Amino acid sequence: MGPLLSMEDGSVDFLELAPENWIGVGGRYAQGLNALGERFPFVMHGLSLDIGGPDPLDMNLLDGVADLISRFDVPIYSEHLSYCAAGGHLYDLLPIPFTAEAVQYVSDRINVVQDRLGMPLVLENASYYAQAHKDMDEATFIAAIVDETNCELLLDVNNVYVNAVNHGYEPLAFIDALPLPAVRYLHIAGHYDEAEDLKVDTHGTDVIDPVWALLDEAYARVGALPTLLERDFNFPAMEMLLQEVQRIRDAQIRYAARSEEAQV
Repeated sequence: MGPLLSMEDGSVDFLELAPENWIGVGGRYAQGLNALGERFPFVMHGLSLDIGGPDPLDMNLLDGVADLISRFDVPIYSEHLSYCAAGGHLYDLLPIPFTAEAVQYVSDRINVVQDRLGMPLVLENASYYAQAHKDMDEATFIAAIVDETNCELLLDVNNVYVNAVNHGYEPLAFIDALPLPAVRYLHIAGHYDEAEDLKVDTHGTDVIDPVWALLDEAYARVGALPTLLERDFNFPAMEMLLQEVQRIRDAQIRYAARSEEAQV
């Protein structure tokens, strides 16, 4: 937390919290979080809601999320469109079958969450490496859930790239098939090259040029929405991370300039 507390005001536009790491935390860590909350807006991105899993929703977790939302006036709570528990935590994010039955099951659970929190749940397109069963494609599955629930979307650009390489589809075609008016914000991150045709979403390295290019294309479709740089380990110096944050801002500036030119 020290490097974050030492950042100058305005270094980043917002910070993203994993609520599971902060629910019930006190002492100096809570003091540090409060200090950050006084200087930077927060959004929350959960890890264990298990929106697609067979276990009952964890209402105690939702109570903790609601408390953090209230404490820090958090405008966005996002989660992964995946499952991560079945009789206990699996410690991974696994794909939901792309079926009509799953659309209804997940939608019912989303509505419970939205009713409890009094705000839309924002769902991220997750990376996945195997798909057990489907009777529709992923974009159609996501669109059906949005239609059923009026939830919103977190467009993870790196996940689009990783899945496109791993599963052999065109990333822009996938983005274009999504219900783009539902996109609330974006993620961008680095990944690991296991092989030429196998990429692993790790958040442990720099963003590569094809993903930066895909971010430009995403902005052309949804606008320069708030965009988070994800980095979970192998942290470089803060100066290096802020250089990548500046690349996001540069991409947003380019989008704004193109939009102005188009209106002339």
